Amino acid sequence: MIEETVTYALLQAVKASRASISPALVANGLHPGQDLLLSALWSEDGITQSELVSRLGIRSPTVSKALTRLERSGYVRRETDEKRCRRVFLTPAGRALRQPVEQAWQAADRRLQGRAGREQLTALQTIIGHLSDQGD
Repeated sequence: MIEETVTYALLQAVKASRASISPALVANGLHPGQDLLLSALWSEDGITQSELVSRLGIRSPTVSKALTRLERSGYVRRETDEKRCRRVFLTPAGRALRQPVEQAWQAADRRLQGRAGREQLTALQTIIGHLSDQGD
């Protein structure tokens, strides 16, 4: 049965964690997944759309749609550089979202730690890192 697989358990855990972060996203005018785009820009502002696609491992049309929403909300702006690459820059409003979004992610981690403990979460993070490696 599907429900008895490790993959199913992982999926359920991800859904539960994501659900705990979603209210903070909604309160800040964000849709799920936009926080990940913003996080990439908080790390390196002004990267190209194709770099975002590569770093996040999601399809180009998905990134384009999310950026359009973020741009309409006033969180990012896109510019074409001299090489005709579309670069994405944070606006002051986009930079201001960093603290509340990161706090929501940290709160989700604290909830997990309350359930499993720091050692188990560290071990889980290591295991997930091995499972996520694209080397196979």
